[in-house]
Amino acid sequence: MAGTPDNSGLPTPDPDEDRTVGELVLDVTERLTILVREEIELAKAEVTEKAGSLLKGSVVGIVAGVFVLLALAMLMQFGAWLINDLLGIESAIWVGFGLMAVLLLLLAALAGFLAYRAMQKGAPPAPTMAIEEAKVTKETLGGEG
Repeated sequence: MAGTPDNSGLPTPDPDEDRTVGELVLDVTERLTILVREEIELAKAEVTEKAGSLLKGSVVGIVAGVFVLLALAMLMQFGAWLINDLLGIESAIWVGFGLMAVLLLLLAALAGFLAYRAMQKGAPPAPTMAIEEAKVTKETLGGEG
């Protein structure tokens, strides 16, 4: 009834062998089942990958928010020491607080940029490759696309 198996593990028909319509329908049904399963797996993999990118972007965004909060705390200290210095007190400690606040703001900007890129990469979390593959399959099988 069947020749040697092909890459999918299904037997390929011998060219000299006469197959009944029932055998052909069974063969097509098996191959379509395998195709649908592979499409579902592709969609799952795509959604998982994009959800991971969204999660990564969210975490980096939270880190950026923490840096902004730390920078705000430093800026408040900076302002307090600056006012202290402008009022004539001989201390110049405010410069250190100001430099620390600038550094934290730069780190927050970098983390925010990385979060933006990760979010753009993962959004929307739709399985676009699987959808395109399904459209091609539908067109190949003679459906309207």
